[in-house]
Amino acid sequence: MSAFQLNGVPLLSRSVFDRAEEIRADAEALKKGWPEAKLLRVNRRGQFRFEHGALVFGAATELADEPHPAAVFLGIDGGNHLWAIRDNELTGPLIDLRGLAGGLDDFTAAVLTAANAVLNWHDKAGFNAADGAPTTAIKAGWSRVTESGYEEFPRIDPAVICLIHDGGDRVLLARQHSWPPTLFSLLAGFVEAGESLERCVEREMLEEVGLEVGEITYLGSQPWPFPRSLMLGFSAVADPEQPLVFADGEITEAHWFTRAEVAEALGVGDWSAQGEGARLLLPGSISIARTIVESWAEQES
Repeated sequence: MSAFQLNGVPLLSRSVFDRAEEIRADAEALKKGWPEAKLLRVNRRGQFRFEHGALVFGAATELADEPHPAAVFLGIDGGNHLWAIRDNELTGPLIDLRGLAGGLDDFTAAVLTAANAVLNWHDKAGFNAADGAPTTAIKAGWSRVTESGYEEFPRIDPAVICLIHDGGDRVLLARQHSWPPTLFSLLAGFVEAGESLERCVEREMLEEVGLEVGEITYLGSQPWPFPRSLMLGFSAVADPEQPLVFADGEITEAHWFTRAEVAEALGVGDWSAQGEGARLLLPGSISIARTIVESWAEQES
């Protein structure tokens, strides 16, 4: 069976709070909500406090008496405004988004993906790319503007991630140089300027492993705030008889695995489980790659 669909919504794509974008430019509404607002502090490494199974928010008023220009308005939950701010002096037991892995609930995923992506953008957007003019955050952190009025918005970097299979019982999985010896995943790459998503899939698969692919099918997407990407999931079919050529140097090895081998690896858990003696370890639940592989493995060939 060539075609398949995702068996669920990728973990980081589940959003269960109101982003309330309609009040980002409403200074009075933001000021009115500030006294009861909650503030999430995130350091430059993307780490935050997480205790007793929940994010640790502080009172926004501990930062300032009214909305702070360096804070980002995330939305509203339970009637409370939620904000985030970069705090490189953050202390105590800290964890990052990847570290939460399987313990990540939908609310926490939604808050952290938004907070990390926008704060990461602010870190690099202090000056206008066209003329070097300094920029100032406006609209509760969802825009930056120069003194002359030129406005910029948070950017995202689209990237494709693709499961290549043979139309039957085998799937191609690959490993980068820096990964553990038995960790394999899907192939991925950034979309270039002026390029369609489908063309990007064709180009990246050819560049990374030398395969010509067809039957390209869109599966779903997931925010990936490392630092501010959007992963667009695809599947494609290739002939296993084609030789593998690692042309761009990013991939150190790739192999065709059977559905049974993949199912066994899924049973071990994610790569951090480090199953002893396992030939194949797969990405964790935080990645759309895991959802795609699981969905393919559940199909009957």
